[in-house]
Formats: sequence, C-alpha cells, structure tokens
Amino acid sequence: MPRLTADNLQARRRTIIDGARRCFARDGYEGATVRRLETEIGLSRGAIFHHFRDKESLFFAVADDDAAEMAAVVAVHGLVQVMRDVRHRDAGWLGVQLELSRRLRTDADFRQRWAARSQTISRAARERLQRGVDRGTLRVDVPVDTLAAFLELVLDGLVAHRAMGVPDDDLDAVLDLVEAVVRR
Repeated sequence: MPRLTADNLQARRRTIIDGARRCFARDGYEGATVRRLETEIGLSRGAIFHHFRDKESLFFAVADDDAAEMAAVVAVHGLVQVMRDVRHRDAGWLGVQLELSRRLRTDADFRQRWAARSQTISRAARERLQRGVDRGTLRVDVPVDTLAAFLELVLDGLVAHRAMGVPDDDLDAVLDLVEAVVRR
C-alpha cells in the first residue's frame, strides 16, 4: 500500500471530521456507533482510528474544529457575525453544537476535559471587545466580561432557537439590536 503524503493525510482527516459531524448531528454521541461512523465516513474503523484515539477524541476534534472556526470569525468580525452566520450553518454544525451542550450539561468528566477548549471563543470575543473599548466604539459603562457573557448567552439562545425550527425572519433586526446594545 502506498504511503500517504501529508496533504493526503490532512485531506483524510478532514473527510473523517466532516463525516463524523454528520453522524454525530444525526445520531447523537451515543448513537454514533463505530459502524455508523464507518458508513457515514466511508472508511474502515482502522482508517478512522488511525487519526483519532477513540470516538470521544473524534467528537472533540469535530467540536474543536467548529470552535476554532468560530474563534477566527470572532477575532476579525466579532461574535455578532458568528450569530449572523448561524442561519447559513448546516444541520451538521447545529447538531454538533446541541450535542456538545448536552454532553456539557450531563457529563462532568467531559465538561472538565472540554473546559480549556471552550475558552477559545470566549478569549477571542473578550480580546475583540477590549479592542473595541480601546478604540472607543464600544460602551465603557459595562465591563468587557459582562458584554462577552451577554453575547455568548445570545449566541446560545440563537442556537437553541434554530434547533427548535423557529423561523428567523427578524434575525437581522434582532442582531442589529444586540450589536447596538454593546456599541457606544
């Protein structure tokens, strides 16, 4: 069997993460059996677990991938832009966010292991908000940590709202209001 190049390995890892995202979103963490993962990804368990130690490591990689992508958007455009982007996210992303929330709520060991990774978006949001305060574009009467917590709560609520299938016809107006609340 020929050796895979670094690019091939990276592409295979991406294929595994994308397939696992669909499987976790559709079947939940517990329902995403190895057999279902193999079927969805189109690779053998050996190929999948060559890249990831176990199913939990794979789930962490999927959630971490989403967190890194959101943190990059936050760093450049802010947390409100992440909220605006939610309407264009596929069911796989939404399903992973809901599964992540469920696991954080119900699994203390998972919550402890995820704690360091969950700071990625929070840190990016606080740094961006602080830059806005320093530039004079954001309100100064509320601490940056409070503004960030407010925006994170709105994002969590938006994800739950989308999960319920509620139409988002007024989403732009609502997010304009959220943005106006934090501006000076």
